[in-house]
Amino acid sequence: MSRVEKGTKLDLERIIFIGRTFDEYLDMFLLTKEDLEGKKILDCPSGACSFTAVGNRLGLNITACDIAYYHSGDDLRRKGHQDIEHAMNHMVKTKGNYIWNYFKDIEGLRKHRLSALKDCADDIAKSNDRYVPVTLPSLPFEDEAFDVLLSAHFLFMYADRLDYEFHIKTINELLRVTKEEIRIFPLVDLEGNRYEHLDKVKGHLKENGCKSEEIKVPYEFQKNANSMLVIKKIKN
Repeated sequence: MSRVEKGTKLDLERIIFIGRTFDEYLDMFLLTKEDLEGKKILDCPSGACSFTAVGNRLGLNITACDIAYYHSGDDLRRKGHQDIEHAMNHMVKTKGNYIWNYFKDIEGLRKHRLSALKDCADDIAKSNDRYVPVTLPSLPFEDEAFDVLLSAHFLFMYADRLDYEFHIKTINELLRVTKEEIRIFPLVDLEGNRYEHLDKVKGHLKENGCKSEEIKVPYEFQKNANSMLVIKKIKN
């Protein structure tokens, strides 16, 4: 294994490989399929989400990137099944932290997570070039390679282990590879609290010529996780 691989390839056991469905993405990011037509889209980080698989099947142009993709598709499929079962068992104890409108019960949630994993793993097996291994805060794409970038359940959510400097470096890199717009969901941490440095992030964006706005979305599973940050690059 090369020095770079040793430095970037997380042990598979440390990766949580659970994803959301294409329809969840549309609701999380307040989008329609028509909004995305004719756009080059990056899902970052994408995990076991089926957004790329289903979207491309519907004629969209989506690329996925994640540190998980340093591992083989078969290993990720196995890990995904293990993670889903572990999460569902844990969910029994923490059910009160969630709002059960989108998913009626734990079994309904399990079906969604298994569906996303199957679509994602099947697509990795067929279209591996769409799934790019990356280690944030660095991306291997050219400047403004994508029109739209979607980022779910990573930034802000893991504030207990990803510091403010990491957030800024990552957001700067997302901006570098994006031409028009970035959407980040949700705006809360794992405890359901608004990210404490969000206003500071918005100030940084303004200083760097971007408009940002917090927008409520029609998706809330984790309590208080019902808003996204829309960042628009201002054309000079």
